[in-house]
Amino acid sequence: MNNSVYPMVNEDKRKFSWKFLFSELKPKGEWLTPFNIISIPVMLLGLILIVIRFSEGLGAITNLTQEVPWGLWIGFDVVTGVAFAGGAYVVTFMVYILNMKKYHPIVRVTVLNGFLAYAFYTGALLLDLGRPWNVINPMIGNNFGTSSVLFLVAWHFFLYMLAELIEFSPAIAEWLGSRRAHKILSGMTVGAVIFGITLSSLHQSGLGALYLMAKEKIHPLWYSEFIPVLFLVSSIFAGLSMVIFEGTISHKVFFNQISKKNHQAQNGIIHGLSKICAVTMFAYLFLQFLVFIHGKNWNVINTPMGYWFLLEMIGFVFIPMILFFYSYRTVNIFTVRLAAILTMIGIVLNRLNVTVIGFRWDAAIRYVPSWMEIVVTLAVIFTEIWIFRWVINRMPVLSESPAWANEEK
Repeated sequence: MNNSVYPMVNEDKRKFSWKFLFSELKPKGEWLTPFNIISIPVMLLGLILIVIRFSEGLGAITNLTQEVPWGLWIGFDVVTGVAFAGGAYVVTFMVYILNMKKYHPIVRVTVLNGFLAYAFYTGALLLDLGRPWNVINPMIGNNFGTSSVLFLVAWHFFLYMLAELIEFSPAIAEWLGSRRAHKILSGMTVGAVIFGITLSSLHQSGLGALYLMAKEKIHPLWYSEFIPVLFLVSSIFAGLSMVIFEGTISHKVFFNQISKKNHQAQNGIIHGLSKICAVTMFAYLFLQFLVFIHGKNWNVINTPMGYWFLLEMIGFVFIPMILFFYSYRTVNIFTVRLAAILTMIGIVLNRLNVTVIGFRWDAAIRYVPSWMEIVVTLAVIFTEIWIFRWVINRMPVLSESPAWANEEK
């Protein structure tokens, strides 16, 4: 029995109740938890810093300059975060297109995670813009033009968030008890999935394409004309590693909400995802090897940056790939989870190497994020987790759908 709260259904539909909505805004569970004690002060401080940023400008809280206009908020919050959100388009592709019903129990939570990630990372993007009100320019083709990569990425972000909202909307309809809306929205799911997969595969590579114009600024070990392809391929195992990591935590934190059937299916799902991660990581390593040979970068491999590159490739791609292969053959779930964590660290390193660490690596004065940039980033992440927890505790995401919803399927 889960602890989700559903309004009472009256025949075909229930009347929307503001009283019910306000009651759902009330917190559930204990307040004095370790996570709350840590996250609340960080979010409050982050809010203060955001107010200072918008009132006094980027220079008030960041170390960004005209030479390095994109820093931690772009490199981590946006570029890295979008890679981790890639699990949504991969899982929906497997379930709705390849008809792999085995992974159906994790569809909703994966889509929810992807939608919140895009929503919050779009917010982080607004923080990084010197003049946030100009965010509309890429979408209307002003200044940049319709042939700009920014025009492509901006529209893909907007449309993909809309597609994910439609994919998740049946859960909202079930929460509100609206049968008519549930029937309509459920019928739109497959179309939204196909549209979303197309958009996601394009803008995952599109984010990499943004850096094609920075050839003279990015270290040669991380720059190539194949950055878009590498970003796309790595988003597959990055997203699935996040699914494994998030699923492991959710099954511990929200244990009482998950049905016995889904609990039993969890290990099988993780086991299956490990194989996909291993195969895509092998493809990624092979592509990286071809790029390295094609770029003739032997002369820079025996340098500090070269050692850093080898650490990324061997420590956080090759080793977790082997662990994924081993865990799949031996059905070792602990090893899968360890490999997922190493993979996530590797993705963070890769994206930051392209966008921050390897960007203007030879400059006399290097960009280093201020402590205030780090606090705002943590505040964004904590706020996303709070909303994720609020939704999980109230909507049928991990728990079973109400009986009337299952009857309509």
